Amino acid sequence: MRCAVVIFPGSNCDRDAFHVLKNVFGLDCHYVFHEDCFPPDEFDLIVLPGGFSFGDYLRAGAIARFSPVMESVRQAASRGKFVLGICNGFQILTESKLLPGALLRNDRLKFVCKDVYIKVVNNRTPFTCLLEDSQVLRIPIAHGEGRYFIPEDQLKEDQIVFQYCDEHGNVTEDSNPNGSCFNIAGVINEKGNVLGLMPHPERCCEEILGNTDGRKIFESLLTYFTRRHDHEAN
Repeated sequence: MRCAVVIFPGSNCDRDAFHVLKNVFGLDCHYVFHEDCFPPDEFDLIVLPGGFSFGDYLRAGAIARFSPVMESVRQAASRGKFVLGICNGFQILTESKLLPGALLRNDRLKFVCKDVYIKVVNNRTPFTCLLEDSQVLRIPIAHGEGRYFIPEDQLKEDQIVFQYCDEHGNVTEDSNPNGSCFNIAGVINEKGNVLGLMPHPERCCEEILGNTDGRKIFESLLTYFTRRHDHEAN
């Protein structure tokens, strides 16, 4: 799997994502600057990392959507390449209309940085294929504009991939850290190759960090890609 991590002015989780892909999983990983463009078949996975692209001026992701690299991301996504948007990357994907909905200010208007629990509500995606249905993961969050909003009739049920929950998997108002509608923590496009989530799986992929739940998302994608590649080769 050949991977790209896009760097926007204000990205601050690009090195985290690069480290996990290259050093933890041993993948062929490259940085791509926001002003660069690339052919649609150049990368198998494109990661839009967390941070504060363009200082979150106007609103998070609103300026980054106009970066030249995003046209390359759109073309790659249309060709079926995998795109993963984490936190600010999720915000950029919604602003770019690669994912439905919008990310608004947290309901309490405060930046939230802590570990949360999320439940897998769709394990039939490339990003969750090794996870059990209703499996609970502990993943850190760090955002001020993470309240996902979308009218109910504009999102199909199977597009919801993760929901905020308590440690036992109960989806409750108290377990919702930002006021997201339906406790949504992550969604996928209808084609199934573009995932956005507010929690940071790249921050919990190594034992030294005390939590490896995030590995399961990357392992799922790598396994899915390998199986598909082997099937196509045969």
